[in-house]
Amino acid sequence: MSFDTVCFDCDSTLSRVEGIDELARRNGMFERVAELTNAAMNGELALEEVYENRLALIKPDKASVDWLAQLYIDEVVPGARDTIAKLQQQHKQVHIISGGLRQAILPLAEFLGVPSQQVHAVDIELSEEGAYLGYAKASPLAYSGGKAKVCKQIIDGNGVLAMVGDGKTDLEAKQAGATVIGFGGVVARDAVKAQADYFVAGPDLTAVLAYLL
Repeated sequence: MSFDTVCFDCDSTLSRVEGIDELARRNGMFERVAELTNAAMNGELALEEVYENRLALIKPDKASVDWLAQLYIDEVVPGARDTIAKLQQQHKQVHIISGGLRQAILPLAEFLGVPSQQVHAVDIELSEEGAYLGYAKASPLAYSGGKAKVCKQIIDGNGVLAMVGDGKTDLEAKQAGATVIGFGGVVARDAVKAQADYFVAGPDLTAVLAYLL
């Protein structure tokens, strides 16, 4: 199958880290937050049940977000840049769709060559001093089913889309008619192995190209 658009999850797909968990580790809240993240990614809890709770615990300020942005780049998954470059050479539109923090993901997107307007994530609100004020509660990506909504907006009734990711929320893209390629190069989740259209064990992201080109 030929895809016009290829969307990638960010955490544990383009970068080896789970951003919210790393922010929690930095703030001494790792165990509490990681438990919530895993429950959401494994489909045991709805995303909206954990999203607000995690951010309220962490309260990520500007310094934390900048730190995470660099960590995403430092921990980029092997083959991520090559994978995106090869897709773009074949005139595929590449998007990043993530429930992570947009301000932290944008520098990684730039590093990978993905335009900022093709990065779909959750904006956080910061004060002039850089303190955490809240997040964009209207973002579909803070809720279950959000990735399907964003995929539908991207396709807009035209074209064929693939979604590459490691988590249960990436499987939601099927609701938008997307083909889902599970990536287990960082974390291999049983639900994703069982329900994705294809599954790549990794560790190098270029392995997904066999299904995309």
